[in-house]
Amino acid sequence: MPSAFKAYQGFDALVHSTEGYISANRNEFSKMVAAEAIKNVSRNLVTSIREPENIGAMSNVAFGSYLSGIQMTVGTCVSAHPLEHALSAYHEKLPHGAGLIMISKAFYSFFINKHVCDDRFIEMAKLMGMEDASKPEDFITMLVKLQEDYNVAELTMSDYRITPEEFPKMAENARVTLGINFENDMYKLTNEDCVTIYQESYK
Repeated sequence: MPSAFKAYQGFDALVHSTEGYISANRNEFSKMVAAEAIKNVSRNLVTSIREPENIGAMSNVAFGSYLSGIQMTVGTCVSAHPLEHALSAYHEKLPHGAGLIMISKAFYSFFINKHVCDDRFIEMAKLMGMEDASKPEDFITMLVKLQEDYNVAELTMSDYRITPEEFPKMAENARVTLGINFENDMYKLTNEDCVTIYQESYK
């Protein structure tokens, strides 16, 4: 598999579980599998990309991806996925994982700024390898580091001909098609909030 698509798929698996970890409807089982998924994917994906013959690293990524699938079944995802699905619905050449990478920093920063679950973001930063994490922003530090290590930090919406004028209809599309995910957010997003997340992701 081309390294870029390995990064996209791995990031999709990671976000399914980071979403589940901050879901208002998280339970002990979903927390457990999400934590293991976050740890296995975030700590092994870069190695699996740089060393394609490293079966151990790829096995850990595959295991993490499998656990993320379980997390979706026993837990819930939040609004990041609907927001991305709207992007790739209107721009079908945009890989789903690439779209998640584009919006992830702004999306999670929005919730960090609301301080609705600071402890969960700190815990995720630790799961991703920052053992001395002490503030929710440490999660963003680890998130950006992963994107840089994956060589996907420079992905841009404009490369896929996405324009800011489309953001209101995309926000509406996200809510109409997967509105149930928005109910799982610790802070309930308005359409204006969604547009703001898109705008802050745009480059």
